Amino acid sequence: MKLGVFTVLYQNLPFEAMLDKLSEMGVEAVELGTGNFPGNSHCNPDDLLDNPEKIKSFQRAIESRGLTISALSCHGNPLHPDVKIAREAHTVWRKTVMLAEQLEVPVINGFSGCPGDHLSAKHPNWVTCSWPPEYAEVLDWQWNEVVIPYWKEEAKFAELHGINQIAFEMHPGFVVYNPETLLKLRENVGSSIGANFDPSHLVWQGIDPVEAIKKLGRENAIFHFHAKDTYLDSSNIKVNGVLDTKHYSKVLDRSWSFRSVGYGHNEKVWKDIVSALRAVGYDYVLSIEHEDMLASIDEGLMKAITLLKGTLFKEQLTEIWWA
Repeated sequence: MKLGVFTVLYQNLPFEAMLDKLSEMGVEAVELGTGNFPGNSHCNPDDLLDNPEKIKSFQRAIESRGLTISALSCHGNPLHPDVKIAREAHTVWRKTVMLAEQLEVPVINGFSGCPGDHLSAKHPNWVTCSWPPEYAEVLDWQWNEVVIPYWKEEAKFAELHGINQIAFEMHPGFVVYNPETLLKLRENVGSSIGANFDPSHLVWQGIDPVEAIKKLGRENAIFHFHAKDTYLDSSNIKVNGVLDTKHYSKVLDRSWSFRSVGYGHNEKVWKDIVSALRAVGYDYVLSIEHEDMLASIDEGLMKAITLLKGTLFKEQLTEIWWA
């Protein structure tokens, strides 16, 4: 396993200064945003596509520091009912696919997207319950008329460009938000659909990340991993439950908050997560995503790096010698 970082936290640093900083911190891989929500400050497809010299220089800057690219990330909503928003997200997605081919990056991270509730809708409609009955009708329309047809077509496009690992972050607000919905899309589209497994979005829903890893791992459906933690405020949950629309800055009032690795769950929990990944055969990158209101970027990231370095397995498995 390798330790990586989603570089958007240093988007204000020039590309090579960012690489220098992460290399000095002991990181082994970088996950690069190519547009949409993550932005493209370190990896703009328009600057790199079909430019072999720039591609080589870009790769050389990464490799010379002992780093690799774990994934290109273009989290957006290509299913948005606003045609302009959807088109922009779709364009970034397609450019990311073509760039991944030219950079020889095997994984593209993103969101499944979320449509509205009909063709003339203005905003996405994330359905969270089956009653009243119109909600079930909306859900059926979204999946069968929008979600599945779109990703069937895009999986074919990605395959034409040598990309067979489309990794969705299971994120509430989008149609794929848990293992069940991820596997539903995978069943309908194909094995190129998998997870960018981020436990931070699962634990506040009440999902045990170890059990979710086992479920998806048995299907070979984990393509990438985001190391991000979530603190659950049990007092607020007892009163208001886990659905929370308050701003992330209201840490004392929220039911849950994103934290640096180790500040939502202890080292034992993270060792259990890493062990579960090992057990299902995941031997790729754990990419730290830092979104902590209570820690500076440098300090929060360094604490995550320090904890995870003590949990990752670096050597190949050996034969069981005791049985």
